[in-house]
Amino acid sequence: MELLWFNKSLAAKDIAKIIKEYIGWEKNTTYTVIKRLIDKGVVIREDPGFICKATITKQEVQQIETDALIEKLYNGSLDHFIQEYLRNKELSTFEILALEQIISEQKF
Repeated sequence: MELLWFNKSLAAKDIAKIIKEYIGWEKNTTYTVIKRLIDKGVVIREDPGFICKATITKQEVQQIETDALIEKLYNGSLDHFIQEYLRNKELSTFEILALEQIISEQKF
């Protein structure tokens, strides 16, 4: 997905070459993963050339994964997650100001 988010679209054969170089997967393994992503609807295939494009942004995936993590670990309670996280984290002045800005924006 990172490859598609960065490049917007890539031929499956090019994805397989890049993945082989960096991860060591064989072409068939990469094509299997691409097919699964297509089946899930997060990648579309365009012909000719088996061009792959992401149908979901990285930010959308991050939001989905974050929501799933909070649901799993904190029974969906965002406030419990934030409280626990911030109790164990030393924040910089910049981080505190950024959080205050987000909270301020949420009030209205």
